[in-house]
Amino acid sequence: MNTEILISNMTNPTLLFFLLGVVAVLVKSDLRIPESTSKFISLYLLLSIGFKGGQELQHSGLTLEVTYTLIIAILFAALVPVYTFFLLKRRMNIHDAGAIAATYGSVSAVTFVAASSFLEQINVHFGGHMVAAMAMMEAPAIIIGVMLIRRYDKETDQKQSLGHIIKEALTNGSVLMILGSLLIGILSDSKQAEGIKPFTSDIFKGFLSVFLLEMGILAAMRFKAFRSYGLTAILFALFAPLVNGMLAALVTHFLPMEPGNKLLLCILAASASYIAVPAAMRLAAPKADPGLYIPMALGITFPLNITIGIPLYWSLIS
Repeated sequence: MNTEILISNMTNPTLLFFLLGVVAVLVKSDLRIPESTSKFISLYLLLSIGFKGGQELQHSGLTLEVTYTLIIAILFAALVPVYTFFLLKRRMNIHDAGAIAATYGSVSAVTFVAASSFLEQINVHFGGHMVAAMAMMEAPAIIIGVMLIRRYDKETDQKQSLGHIIKEALTNGSVLMILGSLLIGILSDSKQAEGIKPFTSDIFKGFLSVFLLEMGILAAMRFKAFRSYGLTAILFALFAPLVNGMLAALVTHFLPMEPGNKLLLCILAASASYIAVPAAMRLAAPKADPGLYIPMALGITFPLNITIGIPLYWSLIS
């Protein structure tokens, strides 16, 4: 593992703002980000990521590499929730196992952004179609997680149709924002798109820092509730992302992909959602405890991927 890469990630301002949020809770500070501001920043990040990815996808076109990359991404989004659910339902109730399955099958846009920033720092190119891959991994994981809960929940009499579940996943605000922004980026004229570049690109990292400050506060506040669930949740949150990321590195080893795209696919496979999935699970699986799956994704898996995951996957790819 490259020590310089690890140090670079540990001293990244966005991660340091996340740690500041954790410290604020530990010292019992009243530092908080207003809920309306946090929601606006979340939507802004999704808008910016989707739009820039659509513009890049417009420039790159639908090549063979783009096609099989999107297929592999969707396969990971479909398979990870299945193995996660059947592994965890032995020790957890159906609702919590299903919510965690959706969480780890889905992706973290912020982790993706951190990996993108890392590649930019070391001057390694990556394709805009990777944002399309990220956007396409949100909905399948949510749909499969909800379907598994519906299928194995003995107490539920009203079984929602597959069409209703798919609609619920696709019309979730976070999913709709990133998919819609991606489509707008593809359709927009490049010269016209330059006019909003100061909004979509120039201020992005500043908003990301504020968002991660709020995520640090949230993770620290909910981690106490998470500890009561025992060793199973902690071990899964630590090892499942590394297994998924290394599996993605193994798969991409046999494909003619650019190194930057390989790293981003590893991060997508390894990350866990704490934006789109919690929003969807509140409606689709209200019996699932957010005090379990949000701290797993946000308090353990997110910092793990930022500090250890990115340099580990990069060293495997390199």
